[in-house]
Amino acid sequence: MSDASEQLGKHDPAQSEMMEEMCLLVDKEDNVIGTKSKLECHFAEGHRHRAFSVVIMNNNGEMLVQQRSKEKITFPGVWANACCSHPLNVSNENTSDSEGVINAARRKLEHELGILMSETENWDFNFLGRFEYQCRWDDDWIEKEIDHILFVKCDVETNINKNEIEEVKWIGEEELLEMMKREGKWSNEYIAPWFIMIWKHFLKEYYPNFSQIINSKKTEIIDCGQLYLDKEKPGSGLMEALKEHKSKVEEEIMFSLSKMEQKRLHGAMTHLFTGGGKRLRAILPRLVGEAIGSANDGHYTLGACIEIIHNFTLVHDDIIDQDPIRRGLDAVHVAYDDATAINAGDAMLAVGFEILAESSEISGDNLRYLVRAIGEMVRRVAEGQQEDIEFENRDLVSEEEYIAMIAGKTSAMFETCARTGAILSDASPEIVSNMAKWGLNLGLCFQLMDDLIDITGDTKTLGKPAGSDIIQGKRTLIAIHAMDSSMDIPNFKNVFGNGPCDEKDLEAAINDLRKSGSIEYAKKRAMYHHSIAHECLNYLENNSEVDVLRELTDFQLIRIS
Repeated sequence: MSDASEQLGKHDPAQSEMMEEMCLLVDKEDNVIGTKSKLECHFAEGHRHRAFSVVIMNNNGEMLVQQRSKEKITFPGVWANACCSHPLNVSNENTSDSEGVINAARRKLEHELGILMSETENWDFNFLGRFEYQCRWDDDWIEKEIDHILFVKCDVETNINKNEIEEVKWIGEEELLEMMKREGKWSNEYIAPWFIMIWKHFLKEYYPNFSQIINSKKTEIIDCGQLYLDKEKPGSGLMEALKEHKSKVEEEIMFSLSKMEQKRLHGAMTHLFTGGGKRLRAILPRLVGEAIGSANDGHYTLGACIEIIHNFTLVHDDIIDQDPIRRGLDAVHVAYDDATAINAGDAMLAVGFEILAESSEISGDNLRYLVRAIGEMVRRVAEGQQEDIEFENRDLVSEEEYIAMIAGKTSAMFETCARTGAILSDASPEIVSNMAKWGLNLGLCFQLMDDLIDITGDTKTLGKPAGSDIIQGKRTLIAIHAMDSSMDIPNFKNVFGNGPCDEKDLEAAINDLRKSGSIEYAKKRAMYHHSIAHECLNYLENNSEVDVLRELTDFQLIRIS
């Protein structure tokens, strides 16, 4: 990493001078706790500070977007919303209310877009909410902000400051959607990650309906975690790691399953593996071993064992739930029959333990610990699955009971991947315990995101029927919160657990969940476990392999973007 003064010397003098401005440091609740220069807030690891983003829509429903100047020190040439900057430590901007942010916005709208303060003093700045994120531009520069979103509807002329802005455009809804998806003429442009979050969390649902947007104000600070620019694809280090290890672990899986010589049973056992997938669980023990600093080929065998056992649970789970699709394929019980699917699952469980015992890379002492940990995992998954089944026949299920259930049914597998990966690397008991905690919270975040995706996704993307949790009456955290809510949710109650329904009724039920705040509540709980997982990784020494685990932790958020 470069020295700050050395870096500033390479940049435009006007931009470098503004790095002396004093920004407002804030805590997680957005309380001002001090001040630091813009340079200190953005250089190296940076400091959390207050920011704002102004979104402008005209009376034709078009949005004003800007391309940041190529002279900008951070995120040059990136496309973003109309105006983004920071309140400063000056008398009319360092206030605790929204007026300070609005005053800062009026100052920067004049500075960047040439919209006079005499004009903006008559504007209605609608506060939509706040979100926290961090995003690195390169090794030297980072954004680390709690961003206040201000929404304005007006027709306005601009006179841009070329030192700040390359160009501006008014774009309609269709082009805006292309921009957010980086499609068409936007496919080769860089779109600011914070702009994508503004669209996703504050605008997408109701745009361009102005009144609905301003009435959907968010009171909680949304934690968006680590964001990435297109030039550094989300999870790029993780994707490279998965690509590197996937073929090795899949070779181990298919070789292991070849032990089954009975042709039809072998076909049923390998069926789900033909549907692709990133093999996160299979590779996770190896990634943990590399992050700790001691990985070997035994981690591939361990990962293959857990992945085979994971697929055994999926085969039986699909029979229990009578889900017809898994990973875009017919479920095993549909492609074959219930009896063969049950038999295939049983055989997969046996093969998983068999290959562990045969590995020359796994010592006798470690084998005992691994077998015990994986056996405990299978038991906890079964307990969680049974709780899930019984929840469907209960009128009341508490949030605590649901979290305990998914801690077994889903999170136990992530926890075991991380724990056993550390054990096989001969890590200290403290590191083994820390990695198990990371895996547990990673798994909880994963399942809560899965619940959200079931409701907000589509059948083609999911590889299983969209909204199946609602139709089957699953007591997810979303459903539990909705049923505990005092709000009237007739559409949800009409569909919940009552079997197949038409798309219109299902969409109405999902709208009830949005209005009740249940979807947002589940997102917040997912982010809580996401935060704990990141804290666990902070106990490890920084290296590129630990960064891969950080990307895996953030990948849970990418899944719902």
